Amino acid sequence: MAIVQLQSYRASPSPSLHSEVADKLRERIFTGQLQPGAFLDEPSLCESLSISRTPLREALKVLTAEGLVRHEPRRGCFVNAVTEQDLDEIFPVIALLEGRCAFEAARHASDADLGELAVLHKKLQKLAAAGKIAEYYASNVLIHEAIIHLANNRWLAQCIADLRKILKLARLQQLHAPGRLAQSVAEHMAIFAALQARDPEGAEAAMRTHLTRQRTALRELSKNKKGRLSI
Repeated sequence: MAIVQLQSYRASPSPSLHSEVADKLRERIFTGQLQPGAFLDEPSLCESLSISRTPLREALKVLTAEGLVRHEPRRGCFVNAVTEQDLDEIFPVIALLEGRCAFEAARHASDADLGELAVLHKKLQKLAAAGKIAEYYASNVLIHEAIIHLANNRWLAQCIADLRKILKLARLQQLHAPGRLAQSVAEHMAIFAALQARDPEGAEAAMRTHLTRQRTALRELSKNKKGRLSI
């Protein structure tokens, strides 16, 4: 079973106009063009996207259902902001779900699958050694998606994809925490070693540890930022 990205679980009919608009708005949110808490001005968005209000409002309904946008009666729509409490609640859930994916991947992965994962992990190590955090993050995402795919459970994949959209709102920067990059590489190699050993319980435990430590790193970064702001 060849490794493909997580999106392969989704059906891919020709996108409607409102789904295209939702994609464009989602990208603006994830790249920071639309910041958390920002008011989504409908006339301005219609003009910039060259659309009428109908597909825009349908797109906003989609993003509201995903949790990326919130609608306030008589005020309009705003980009959602993720709180520390949200992160405390989401990370244990995603650790549980991705841990299960690692468990299933260890059971299902073929030698060819493990070979492809080996290539991804070698690249990850090189990027970490070079300190290329943005590229490391992108490679890290590919590895997570590959493991999710190998679990071969579309319900797990869908739940994880929905939660990761919310986490993107936090502009996660945990790899900038002191020592976190090296720690992240070590955690990934531990997961991969368990997969190679066909050790489902070990892979699950290693993945849970990896995601739990991500939350710990984010919490420490948040504390440090608050400390600097109070000086």
